[in-house]
Amino acid sequence: MKLTSSRSLLTLAAVAMLAGCSMIPTYERPAAPVAAQWPVLSATATNEATVPATELAWQDFIGDASLRELIRLALANNRDLRVAVLNIEQVRATYQIRRADQFPTLNLAATGSRQPKADGSGAISSTYTAGLAMASWEIDFFGRVASLKESALAQYLASEEARKAAQISLIAAVANAWLSLQTNDELLALTQRTLATRDDSLRLTKLRLDNGAASALDFRQAESLTAQARATLAQQRRLRALDVNALTLLVGQPLPDALLTSVGATFRDVPAGLPSDLLQRRPDIRQAEQQLIAANASIGAARAAFFPRISLTASAGSASNELAGLFKDGSWGWTLAPQALLPIFDAGRNQANLSSAKVGRDIAVAQYEKAIQTAFREVADALAGRATLGEQLQAQQVQNDAEADRFRLADLRYRNGVASYLELLDAQRSLFGVQQAVAQTRLAYLQKQVVLYKALGGGAPPPSP
Repeated sequence: MKLTSSRSLLTLAAVAMLAGCSMIPTYERPAAPVAAQWPVLSATATNEATVPATELAWQDFIGDASLRELIRLALANNRDLRVAVLNIEQVRATYQIRRADQFPTLNLAATGSRQPKADGSGAISSTYTAGLAMASWEIDFFGRVASLKESALAQYLASEEARKAAQISLIAAVANAWLSLQTNDELLALTQRTLATRDDSLRLTKLRLDNGAASALDFRQAESLTAQARATLAQQRRLRALDVNALTLLVGQPLPDALLTSVGATFRDVPAGLPSDLLQRRPDIRQAEQQLIAANASIGAARAAFFPRISLTASAGSASNELAGLFKDGSWGWTLAPQALLPIFDAGRNQANLSSAKVGRDIAVAQYEKAIQTAFREVADALAGRATLGEQLQAQQVQNDAEADRFRLADLRYRNGVASYLELLDAQRSLFGVQQAVAQTRLAYLQKQVVLYKALGGGAPPPSP
């Protein structure tokens, strides 16, 4: 009897040692569905930057102290980022659950039963047991549990990358919202100055009208331009309030007034590198790849379901017909009950699960490729903006200087009766439009620098030591 038990234990031990053979398909990273080089227009933007975006901390990338402090507050208080961090903890717990499935679970069990004896005597038989019990531990001979663990591990790693991507997006969002606020402050001041100029012009025109030196048409034109400036002023105040509201949501707390102004935003240039570098630089691409690895591992679990599932139930403890004799000498024993279940008929359930897992992998491949293509476009767009917006801004500044001088001369000519009021109004409108365009182009140029830093993977937290 002892020899038979020993052989059974050895057999089960050998099965356990052989457990874990994997049916997961060999993973191969899909080829990147993008060009090997950036578009020609993007490549024309050259600079002296040598530090890759992923190696340039956001504190070093951003030159304005107020913006750096706002980003620091956002990283500490933003609720979306907090959810991303908590998602990591939740997925980590799921992985730990899958990992624990590979090991037996031991429980302290105690049972008692009383029933009439089968001999018809009316006597009651009692049975009491107490000890350790292991219920249905699956010996993972075909790697089903291991495949589920690998899938959960990849999902956990994907959640880590999702948190990094969330931080990158948050830094860029705060920077862009803050830049928009600075531009709207500039446009608000510009509109106030324009309104003051047009108020003066309106008063002068009214005075000239009263003295017969100007027509009612001149006065109405001046009145219309002044009203237009007032409407623009109200619009700029509304846009500034919306910017403050957006920043407050991103930062996750009320904004200190001292952090809403700037002495001049500056950002360091970063090199574009090659499109292939994005596979390692961008957390969202790494996240998509981990999700692809998880889907690939799920195929292994679905394949293993076609093979026998071997489980082991065991217990060791004391048994007695009397509660008082439960732990006495001679009452100790053990049971060992291995079981193997081979699917024969399941109405196509296992085949459907396998088909679903394969389609899930195909979906993950498409999502991974889409993530690469999206990243390629974001970088290419940012490079194109950096290559052209600087030149556009310089040209508009030259135009702004010319329009400012034109307005000065038109005003002088009008006051001296040489030029018509229509000429002065046209100069006013042109100057105001060009000044607004300069501010908007400067905003676009600065935001493209932020977008390029984000698109290249800059702003991610440093790796854990």
